[in-house]
Amino acid sequence: MSISAFGIDLGTYNIKIYNGFNETITSQKNIIAIQKIMNKKNLFAYGDHAFEMYEKAPQNITVSFPVINGVIADINHMQILLRNFINDAMNNNIRSADYYISVPTDITGVEKRAFYDLVKESNVKARNIYIVEKAIADGVGLDVDVVNSQGILVVNIGYETTEISILSMGGIVLSRLIKVGGKKFDESIRNIIRKEYNLLVGIKTAEKVKIALPKLEENKEDAIVYGRDIVTGLPVERSIPVNLIEKAMSENFETIIDSVRVILERTPPELGADIYRKGIFLTGGSAGIGDLHELIAKSTGLKVNFSVNGEESVAYGLSQIIKTESLRSVVSTMQDVEY
Repeated sequence: MSISAFGIDLGTYNIKIYNGFNETITSQKNIIAIQKIMNKKNLFAYGDHAFEMYEKAPQNITVSFPVINGVIADINHMQILLRNFINDAMNNNIRSADYYISVPTDITGVEKRAFYDLVKESNVKARNIYIVEKAIADGVGLDVDVVNSQGILVVNIGYETTEISILSMGGIVLSRLIKVGGKKFDESIRNIIRKEYNLLVGIKTAEKVKIALPKLEENKEDAIVYGRDIVTGLPVERSIPVNLIEKAMSENFETIIDSVRVILERTPPELGADIYRKGIFLTGGSAGIGDLHELIAKSTGLKVNFSVNGEESVAYGLSQIIKTESLRSVVSTMQDVEY
């Protein structure tokens, strides 16, 4: 059944959009390429096409991510992106629709207002704009009864941030946003390769190594990377042991685990009992990296419910909130946001 509504999960690395008109969820890189010609700046590329140019673009083309650490850093570029993504979703025929946008919990009211203003000012014919806490949408997307259940711990590990939240009766009891995610994993891999091999590699190369880690471990193979030798300045190929890659990310893993433990220590006893029975719900695009889920289970003594499709869980949760009347209680408007 067609619904005139969109659900927007404005991730730092990927933007996920639920289209109620055709019941689909699309994911594109949340990135824009602007070309400077004389004194004019023109849109050159956006989304996945712009990402292909990342770390490769000439000086007259600037490639950037408008969302940093989970909040909108460049609202003008983000408006251009959103308008083009919605235009593509509607085959160049944007129609009036309601918009449901997920926002992190542990940010200021002003930062939340930017999410609302983004939709309002993007010329996408927004009829009504609704705010949904990201952790709540995550819980719904994981098929958890967030309205009636008590004591749900959701850990969303994204590209630049990890959001750890305790949900109860359709609300958020505790939340903690830390600036550790997939990007930090990539930077740690780059740093250790530079330190051990005097080799400079790009962000994309580090990301490919990170994603390929499970397969490399299974096949007992080293990672093959290409980069620039710091000593000679020449491009070279190197073989990097898997255990070195795991060592690089271990400090980041510990930071996430420590933050989960802090939240658990602050959790009221009755909710803690519910979490003990249900376990931790682990989601997000970077949740499946290495043996992180196993380390969290070992450190906390709790079962970890791991979502293999965690990258789209928020967008899927928004789709269910849009379609299910009984879930509308988790939706708020800008008037409900405290400053």
